[in-house]
Amino acid sequence: MAKDRILIVGMGGLGVPALWALARAGARRLTLVDPDPVELSNLARQVIYRDRDIGTPKVEAAARWLVERFPDVKVEPHSVALDESNAARLVGAHDFVIDATDSPVAKFLINDTCIVARTPFVYGGVVGMTGQAMTVIPGETACIRCVFETPPAEDEIQSCREAGIVGPVAGAIGEMQATEAMRASRAQTFSLSGKILTYDASGPSRVRITAVSPRPGCGCGASKQEHRESQAPGR
Repeated sequence: MAKDRILIVGMGGLGVPALWALARAGARRLTLVDPDPVELSNLARQVIYRDRDIGTPKVEAAARWLVERFPDVKVEPHSVALDESNAARLVGAHDFVIDATDSPVAKFLINDTCIVARTPFVYGGVVGMTGQAMTVIPGETACIRCVFETPPAEDEIQSCREAGIVGPVAGAIGEMQATEAMRASRAQTFSLSGKILTYDASGPSRVRITAVSPRPGCGCGASKQEHRESQAPGR
C-alpha cells in the first residue's frame, strides 16, 4: 500500500534539496520540522531562501516557497525542535521520515522513535566533502545504533561542526533521501535498506554502497528477525 505522509526533520543543507526533489517527484503531503530562522549565511547554500526570508522560521519560508511553485502539495510547517516531548506524536502521524538534521542527538532520537513506531526512515549525514545515507526498515534492517551504537562525544561533534559541509554534497545526499521517500510513497522496494551509501567528493566523485548487517543485541530487534529468516525452511 502506498504511503505518502512524509516528515522532513531539518530544513537546512539536507532538507532543502530533499524538499525540492520531493515536490518535483510528485509528493503530496509533507510536514516540515525545524526550530531555526533563516539567516544570511543560509542564502548561499539553502537556495530556496531569499533576503525577504531572513528572520522568518525556515519551515514557514520553505512552506511559502513550496506553495508558490507546487500548489498541489499539502504542506504543514512546525517551527519546533524535534525532542522527547513531540517525537512520538510527529513520527507516529507519518509514513516515512527523512532525517535531515545536523544534530547527532536528534538523529538517534529519530532512529529510536521510528523503531518504536515501526516507521521507516532514511538517515543522512554530511561532514566536509563526504556524505552518507541509509534507509532503516524497523525490525528488518540495520538501524543507526547497529552502525554507530551511541552518539559521538561532544568533542567529536565539535570537530564535525568545524569541518562544515559542502553544499553540493549535501544536495546529492538530500536528493538520495528524497528518492527513498518516494519509493515508500509508491510502495516500491528501497534502494538503501540494509546498506549505507557513502559519497566522497574529495577526489574524482566516488559512490560506495556497503551492506550493513543488524548488530546482535541491538534493541531494534532486526538481528533476531534476520536469524529467524535464516532458520526458516528452505534457507
